[in-house]
Parts: sequence; C-alpha cells; structure tokens
Amino acid sequence: MIEQDCTVVSNDVVAAHTYLMILDCPDIASEARPGQFIMLRVTSAADPLLRRPFSIAGATAAGHLLILYRVVGRGTRMMSDLRPGKRAPVLGPLGNGFKLPRGNEISLLVAGGMGIAPLCFLASRMDSGLHLLAGYGSADQMIPLEYVGIPHVHPLLATEDGTVGHHGLVTDLLEIHAINRTKPGEKRGTMMYACGPLPMLKAVADLAVKEGTPCQVSLESVMACGLGACQGCAVGSAPENGRKYVHVCQDGPVFNAKTLDWDGI
Repeated sequence: MIEQDCTVVSNDVVAAHTYLMILDCPDIASEARPGQFIMLRVTSAADPLLRRPFSIAGATAAGHLLILYRVVGRGTRMMSDLRPGKRAPVLGPLGNGFKLPRGNEISLLVAGGMGIAPLCFLASRMDSGLHLLAGYGSADQMIPLEYVGIPHVHPLLATEDGTVGHHGLVTDLLEIHAINRTKPGEKRGTMMYACGPLPMLKAVADLAVKEGTPCQVSLESVMACGLGACQGCAVGSAPENGRKYVHVCQDGPVFNAKTLDWDGI
C-alpha cells in the first residue's frame, strides 16, 4: 500500500456522464493487480473530507493508472473538473484482486454498467480464451474499449432499452453463452468473473452454482477508509465459512462467489 500525490494526465468524457481519468502514479501502478482499487481524494483540502474508492481500470508500464468513473454527486463532479497537471492524493493499491486463469481455461467476464472497470484491467492481462459480456442501460453509456487499452476485445453487448446489442440484461447473454460456449467433445475448464449491480451478481452466482463453474465476483461498496478500520463495508459471509461477515475492503473486493451469503447481502 502506497500513498502518493499523483498527477492528472488526462480526464476526458468517454460515455454519458462517464469519464476516464489517467493518473501518473508510477509507484502504485507498478504494484497494481486486476481487481484492486484505490482511495482517491478529489482535493488536498479538507472538503470533501473522505477519500472515494475507485476500481483500477488499467495500469501501464509507463506508470499510469486508468480510472473509470461516473458523475453521480458532488465529489465526482469536483473530480470531473480536475484538469491535466493537477495533483490528487491517492492511496493504493488496496484489496485482493482476481486470480488469473490457468492453462487453457475459458474466461467469461460479465460486466454490468460501471462494473466493467476492473474487468477491463483483467482483460488486459489475458491472452486468449476471453469472452466479455457487457450490459448497459443504453448505448450512450457504452465504454469504448480502445480507450482503456483493450481494442482487441470485442464484447457481446446488452442494453436495457435495446439501443445496441441484445434487448435486455447481460445475464440473458450469459445464459445463452453458457449453453453454447463449448464445442462437443471439447474439454476446457471455465472461470466466471463478474462485477456490477448486486442483483446481476446474484444471478451470475446462481448460474455458476447451477453449472458447477468457479466464479469470482468483485463487490462494489461505499467505503470511508478502505483499510478495514471503519467496518462500514461489511457483507454477509456464507455460514460454512465460520464468519458472519467479511469486509469488502480487506477480504475483497474480489470474492469466490460461494463464500458469500447472497440471501443476506
């Protein structure tokens, strides 16, 4: 974990109300792994007081961190006003990331909305056997993947209003893809990775259990500290784990889907 004043390289609109911020953070970028996050303070002043958590959408050899975010409140509005050359205090990389696939496993990445951020970073570290399913509310929310360094990835798309791709939910695509992904006689393991709204994650976890497919999920949570001190990001743990709760910041944000109490979250 490193605390560093990082310089804004760029901060541009990439979709409706959605920005990609590139930060020059060589120390943090060199340590970052897919699935981890940072805590960023939008100003060095005391207001807003608390840092905000953001998934790392990419880390480059040049020492840059890629942060995708949507403007939803005062803090992110202030963040969208940060121009190149400005500095922002950053703490990271934090949390536990994804376990990368082994051998010739098929990797199914399932993203809902801004949940695509950590999956972009994950996709950048995969060579083959990658299938990305991405769901958005409408076409204007779609993130162009060339902006996050994975132009070679061609996702299957779903939108709730039908403006692009499948008219419906990304989990509809997952059920179709789960049926058709393996050729007769082909023996390849599969790993699911998912990040997005909680109902979507529950549906992905249910399908993974039904299929007997390993599944890693990245949970999104409001965090005050990102270090486990405030206890504000507790979620229910599956009874067989011997723990009532786990904490998204310390135990996650990436979890084996089987270890969570989906009925209690």
